[in-house]
Amino acid sequence: MSITTLEEFYEQIAVNAPDALGYLLPDGITREIGHFNVFRMADIQPVRRKGIMPYNRRAYYKISLIRGRNRAEYADKVIDIEESGLLFATPKVPYHYYPLDEDQSGYFCIFTEEFLHHSKTGIQLDELPLFRAGGYPVFQLSPGDTAELDNLFQRIHKELSSDYAYKYDLLRNYVLELIHYGQKLQPATARYPAHNAGARVSSLFVELLERQFPIESPRQRLYLRTAKDYADRLAIHVNHLNKVLKENTGKTTTRLISGRIVKEAKILLRQTDWNISEIAYTLGFEEVAHFSNFFKKQTALSPAAFRN
Repeated sequence: MSITTLEEFYEQIAVNAPDALGYLLPDGITREIGHFNVFRMADIQPVRRKGIMPYNRRAYYKISLIRGRNRAEYADKVIDIEESGLLFATPKVPYHYYPLDEDQSGYFCIFTEEFLHHSKTGIQLDELPLFRAGGYPVFQLSPGDTAELDNLFQRIHKELSSDYAYKYDLLRNYVLELIHYGQKLQPATARYPAHNAGARVSSLFVELLERQFPIESPRQRLYLRTAKDYADRLAIHVNHLNKVLKENTGKTTTRLISGRIVKEAKILLRQTDWNISEIAYTLGFEEVAHFSNFFKKQTALSPAAFRN
């Protein structure tokens, strides 16, 4: 997973679509973007229609205040938002999100885990039920909750555009307030439709698998290697994952994972000058010999023979 700072991300946007920055950045924002930003949904709709995403969801945590009917689909549950809701997203848990009507509004903020490290609270995001696989990341809101959170997001949006010297300390406090607000809410009711659950699990497995690629640096490393790794991240039992993938793809979980690793290994062997030990490391192998045996079993060639 290629991790960039938000500043680097916006620099890429500026190169590829300079006109888009007017939509993406709040008025008066400085170039000190760091690891945090906030958006009004109405402001980014024109950009999304152009096919541009204002953030990379593989890299950032996200908290959204959503007005409108929506649906969030996870491997183990489907959650409907009828009028307004609060959604917490982590780069480590895949989900699908569908607006159910055209009347959509609200705010969302994105940040990295490092952004909160400066708060000195010791908070570990992935240990919270809001961000943990299998937890409750979506909450229905009452009109009172919606008004209160709307006011908080307005303050966040205003503060980010200010020239206050300690605004990022204040913004961290606002993010923590959002997190604690979510933890006090009752979870939204989850539905479990049996007719499409298998297809949903398969789709989210593929998304989670593909999130790890491409490998772009010898320092980057594959962090999900086994069927159990994926089952844990999707909050389902490994036997259920194996059964669903076999029924929907005709292949075992291990075969699907191995096939994608081999595909990436071939790309790295042919298109980079990294040595084989570096490639083995990035793909999660502790020993070069283990990688060589794996690659030869899958392709009938050693990595060196394939490269040559």
